Amino acid sequence: MANNTDKIQGGLTEAEKRANLVRLAFGGSEERFNDFLRIIREEIPDGTAVVLRGSAVTGKRWRDGAAFDADGAGTSDLDLTLVGVEVIGLFKVHGFFVPGVHSRPVSDDDLDIAPGLIPLRETLMVMTGRPVNIQASRELVMHVRGHLLDQPYLTLIERPDRT
Repeated sequence: MANNTDKIQGGLTEAEKRANLVRLAFGGSEERFNDFLRIIREEIPDGTAVVLRGSAVTGKRWRDGAAFDADGAGTSDLDLTLVGVEVIGLFKVHGFFVPGVHSRPVSDDDLDIAPGLIPLRETLMVMTGRPVNIQASRELVMHVRGHLLDQPYLTLIERPDRT
């Protein structure tokens, strides 16, 4: 029987996605990766899952297939999605693609949409030496993107009631 790390989602196993992330975004350092997770856990509301999408997980940009950091060290971003009901409330009304369901990412272009997430974002950017974008979604969005559309993502933090 296959374990969860052998399950293929988005064309990669969980183990492959995690290995890509640690190698590409954390220079192969499990310690740096674990510090990243610790900081996120300390700052997110209880009951929140955290997933990471994008080239840090796949090793290449979906738009043009370019390698992670193809434009130079620290140029590729990390795309965090916080999944849960409470995190949706951290975003202002104008900060959503679909109000109350799927937010736009907090990025340099949209710093005012979730002011409470700015300190976390800044800490993570200093820690990783690269841009970090943070958005919030309900589980339905992740189900559609990950399972129906097969867009790759790596679960970094499971919802406590799912572990």
